[in-house]
Amino acid sequence: MSSLPCGRVGKFVVVAIWVLLILPVGGMLAGKLTDAQTNEASSWLPKNAESTRVVDASEKFVPADTFPAVVVYHRDGAPVTAADRAKAAADVARLTTVTGDPKGSKPPHRITESVQGPTVARDGKAIQTIINVKVGNDGWNLLGPAVDDYRDIVQNGGSGLKAHVTGPAGYGGDFSNVFSGFDKTLLFITAAIVIAILLVTYRSPVLWLAPLLCVGVALMAADAVVYLLAEHAGLTVNGQAAFILTVLVFGAGTDYALLLIARYREELRRHRDRHEAMAIALHRAGPAIVASGSTVAISMLCLLMATLSSTKSMGPVMAVGVVVALAAMVTLLPALLLVCGRWVFWPRRPKYGTPEPTERGAWARVGAFVAVRPRVTWLTTAVVLGAFAFGLFGLKTGSLPSKDSFSSGRPDSVVGEEALVQHFPAGSGSPVQVIAKAGTQDAVRSALARVPNITDVRLAGNNPGRPVDGLVYLEGTLTAAPDGQSGFTAIKHARAAVHAVPGADAEVGGGSAVTLDISDASHHDQNVVIPVVLVVVFLILTVLLRSVVAPLLLVATVVLSFAAALGVSALVFNHVFGFASADPSFALWTFVFLVALGTDYNIFLMTRVHEEAKQHGTRRGALIGLAATGGVITSAGAVLAGTFAALGSLPLVFVTELGFTVAFGVLLDTFVVRSVLVTALNLDVGRHMWWPSALARPHAEPPVPREAATAGHSEP
Repeated sequence: MSSLPCGRVGKFVVVAIWVLLILPVGGMLAGKLTDAQTNEASSWLPKNAESTRVVDASEKFVPADTFPAVVVYHRDGAPVTAADRAKAAADVARLTTVTGDPKGSKPPHRITESVQGPTVARDGKAIQTIINVKVGNDGWNLLGPAVDDYRDIVQNGGSGLKAHVTGPAGYGGDFSNVFSGFDKTLLFITAAIVIAILLVTYRSPVLWLAPLLCVGVALMAADAVVYLLAEHAGLTVNGQAAFILTVLVFGAGTDYALLLIARYREELRRHRDRHEAMAIALHRAGPAIVASGSTVAISMLCLLMATLSSTKSMGPVMAVGVVVALAAMVTLLPALLLVCGRWVFWPRRPKYGTPEPTERGAWARVGAFVAVRPRVTWLTTAVVLGAFAFGLFGLKTGSLPSKDSFSSGRPDSVVGEEALVQHFPAGSGSPVQVIAKAGTQDAVRSALARVPNITDVRLAGNNPGRPVDGLVYLEGTLTAAPDGQSGFTAIKHARAAVHAVPGADAEVGGGSAVTLDISDASHHDQNVVIPVVLVVVFLILTVLLRSVVAPLLLVATVVLSFAAALGVSALVFNHVFGFASADPSFALWTFVFLVALGTDYNIFLMTRVHEEAKQHGTRRGALIGLAATGGVITSAGAVLAGTFAALGSLPLVFVTELGFTVAFGVLLDTFVVRSVLVTALNLDVGRHMWWPSALARPHAEPPVPREAATAGHSEP
């Protein structure tokens, strides 16, 4: 691994390959990733879900990839006037001309498929117009500007008349506007956080440039690879995956850089030649870095076992990011540091023969404190973490209603929905869709009409009642909120009702059914993927540490850390932020991130402890390992927590919840679990940690006095 990037000529070859080959090609392809994203809800569905089959079959009857935007006009409880009705009618002609491309940067693309209405509410206090919005191909990229155009039209010219655009397309436009341009904003915020932490860590005005430059190159290359997979391998990439990729590459890549630079600086004090120092540093830290990156990547690939398409696609995207970041940190970074020389550490250049500062640093003192009563320390720590985990009982997971999905502000779609449900059925604009065999439509319609919260069941489509390929298409209107529990209950009852119609082979879909199926698939995936990830992590640790006991204890600490982080997060979400709920996939995503990244720090610490235990015994090795790696693990945790905390700048509840939980969990893992709990377990269990390897065999281990952590150690 070290021969090429650490060679006197090889370092220039490695830098040239990245700069002259990977950087130009990656830069050209990375910019196309946004165009390759697929953000419609139907692309996230499990392939075998009932709503997925209805989406496919309904294309025979209604235009594909068409979603309704609902315009609601009202006067805050007062009856609408004749002038209001005239305005709503006049708006229809203008609504049909919207292209969603006001700047003219693309050829005109008429995004409005058709307009229904206007319809006056029964109470005479509101008017409703439904716009069927075409979102195929480039439509999703145009949806945000199109919804803005709709609002400009309907909100202009009515004296005292209020108008809002809501419904699935209205919410889609608001979500699109939130994501628009956020990738660059997130990149700048994340980079600023990483720069600040690296400046504090290294206290050097120049050293931070090397890891940041390597991370930036890695992100560009990762974006390019993901784009190629999306275009040519059928990988589904959505907006969430794209910006989480940015955070993960920055966080994980900087973590690996910190570990390598810390070991390189340590070896520079022992070797005159920086090439030799880097070769040894890469030889000794490289396996831990590769094992850490492999653990994260394989854990992410476990998401391929998920049934939910959006979760399944997240695995390869994140795995690509980690692998590319890993490749950059073990090739480009060492070569770049060698090209620069020792001066890059200025003003604290590590000089040959000077003592290693970590031997008497803060974490050495923490180790000395833990060594006094290790059993009391780990038991107390475990009890406190267990108490934190009790907050899990208050975690509310389920479908997050669209109106509660924004963490700050009240977009027009939310205001519009509140006005809409006061005067029209709550499910207006989001019909219940039913596909049945021809000839059974009357029985199916009769069965649906008896389902609570479903009304106005009718044959629909381009030619209502006309069979296509032996099938007919019906629609109904929900009187309950389509993304609320009452709406989901109505969908379950509707499915039970139509499934019971003899010979109909009827299936129920529509927006509410899509959300319900996504929620059910998320809970299924959680039960399948989580055990697999734990087994994978255990096996990797077993191979790496050549032990069974240590991996079992380490996996237990990771699970306890995850439960504590989730418990505290639930309390914060409920009582501080006041969030309505967490997304169904929230627990799975946070588990994969926290367990995989928590195992990273386990590997950083335990590989060093294993290395030192061969020379000094397990108990002394545990203290030396903590003293040597405590600082870099703390810095790495701060970087990773900071990058995930940057997600909080996006005003969406799911992203804020994910960023907060992962950031808090990483800090908890860094400062408490890895540094205190695991060290205390190492000291208490001793050589038995390495059973059944040779290190577990009985031999005389010296006692560990309080000052052991501050004692110097010889180079292994």
